[in-house]
Amino acid sequence: MNVLSGHALDVGYHGTTVVHQASLKLSAGRVTALVGPNGSGKSTLLRALARLHNPSSGDVLLEDGESAFALAPKEFARRVTLLAQSRPTPTGVTVRDVVNYGRYPYRSRFSGDDPDGMRAVEHALAVTGTTAMAHRPVDELSGGELQRVWLATCLAQDTGVLLLDEPTTFLDLRYQIEILDLMRDLADEHNVAVGVVLHDLNQAAQVADEVVLLQRGRIRAFGTPDEVLTSEHLTETYGIRIDVTADHETGQLTAVPVGKHTHRVVRT
Repeated sequence: MNVLSGHALDVGYHGTTVVHQASLKLSAGRVTALVGPNGSGKSTLLRALARLHNPSSGDVLLEDGESAFALAPKEFARRVTLLAQSRPTPTGVTVRDVVNYGRYPYRSRFSGDDPDGMRAVEHALAVTGTTAMAHRPVDELSGGELQRVWLATCLAQDTGVLLLDEPTTFLDLRYQIEILDLMRDLADEHNVAVGVVLHDLNQAAQVADEVVLLQRGRIRAFGTPDEVLTSEHLTETYGIRIDVTADHETGQLTAVPVGKHTHRVVRT
């Protein structure tokens, strides 16, 4: 089922269109990766799906065909959540406090009642592996730990759509893999529709069911990793030769940008 979709979206800043006539869909239980060079419109398109940028034309629709822009903010926040590239780190609050912020769409202005809040927060902490640090101040965490806490905050929001903007940037390899595994688990085990902006083509090949390849604000290709992450598509889009191979046993794709020293012989 298509949980969130963009239709013929034009999105821009200060009168300049950055994304042109983009249409894509996010489906329950599937991971959709947005890839492309810097400035290709990946993050702008994702933020339009999250209603942070109003398109000059086109629409964002939910699974019932309703326009996302017709919903009240809290109602939309019960259905779609976004993990942005950067967030200010609060001081003087614990991990549990921060994760609890994710429950704001379920609390009324005059009442703090949230019968399902404790369950949602504990589940988010457990899924992201942050339970053991729940009482630690967030301003004492490492970058990888903090990224998992922000992801837990999004999960506590308990939506069917999770949007992530470059969630593995600045993380070491261990935390990158943990975030990718968690995205996959959310889709496979919890039927969440995941849309994620990634710079690393091999990470996209590893985690995604569908890939959206953007070039200068337009969707160059959309489909499975095998269909989109081809040497022809990538070489044309990135302006550098990119070789793509598939593992004979697993079928896993590997993209290798080719520079003048890529295949140099290492002498001992």
